[in-house]
Amino acid sequence: MAHIAVIGLGNFGTALARNWALHGNEVFGWTVEQEVFDSIRRHQVNEKYLPGVELPSLTATLSLQEAIDGAEVIALALPSHVVLDVVDELVPLLGPTPVLVDLAKGLAPGETLVSEAIGARLEAAGRSNPLAVMTGPTIAPELAAGVLTTALIAAEDQAVAQRLAEALSTPTFAVRHATDPLGVELWGAFKNVIALACGLSDGLKQAGGLGGDNLKAALFTAGFGEACRVLAALGAHPETAFSPAGVGDLFVTATSPHGRNRRTGELLGGGQSLEAALGSTVMVSEGVRATRMFAARTEAEGAPAPFVKLVLALLDGRLDAETCVRRMLRIQA
Repeated sequence: MAHIAVIGLGNFGTALARNWALHGNEVFGWTVEQEVFDSIRRHQVNEKYLPGVELPSLTATLSLQEAIDGAEVIALALPSHVVLDVVDELVPLLGPTPVLVDLAKGLAPGETLVSEAIGARLEAAGRSNPLAVMTGPTIAPELAAGVLTTALIAAEDQAVAQRLAEALSTPTFAVRHATDPLGVELWGAFKNVIALACGLSDGLKQAGGLGGDNLKAALFTAGFGEACRVLAALGAHPETAFSPAGVGDLFVTATSPHGRNRRTGELLGGGQSLEAALGSTVMVSEGVRATRMFAARTEAEGAPAPFVKLVLALLDGRLDAETCVRRMLRIQA
């Protein structure tokens, strides 16, 4: 049994916390949202982010200190645009032993990977806590329901990654280990860009246009090909592309009806504005921010990324959905 703190009780953090708690771990979940805290404490359900799913073994708290006291693993299940603000509060409270697991899957402000920014903050504070990154095809409602699910956890130290994989695996959640945290995080962010594009096909189909599974497969292929090339240029291990953190996470995010980035793309493909699409859900669409960050980063690194640039043009209103996907089909690997 492990003592785990889950920092952030959105749908993914809540699903992870439920899975770990139901399989014998002691789990505390921290939230800044009073309504989430009240819902879990009073009814053992997170009605805002995971309605209808009981959380009988999860202890919710509004106190970071209470959440992490005694924790062996601290899982940061927060959107990439807010995780560093919470880390700044968390670092002074850390003891020497907990391992931090970054689940943010993205780029921090300033075009820095979240794990790199967390590591810099730990170092500046004189902390030596191990840091790992975890991602994979983990659609939250399915994970919470006990659907068999895989993920990949990566750390520079193989022993740390292996120990975490063993501690965080459950009968319904198989965690593998690797030593490519950079690649895992790059894929975790880039897959959201591709999912936005794949959602365009669903939106175009519903609008009576050119969308369908054939188009979605073509967009998936174009995006995956660009990701393999661009992310390797940015430092990812090539084999990570074919792991749960690579094509596994990409596939489920780009095709599942639960994928919020695919859903955002679907709304854009159906003719909604970006503002309207983003306002239709309480959950964050990380792909919009990731697109802007990867566009800047690939340009700075001199790594051609035409797929990313087309998604960015769509988000900025410089292309409509049909023109965007037609141009994507002309991208050569």
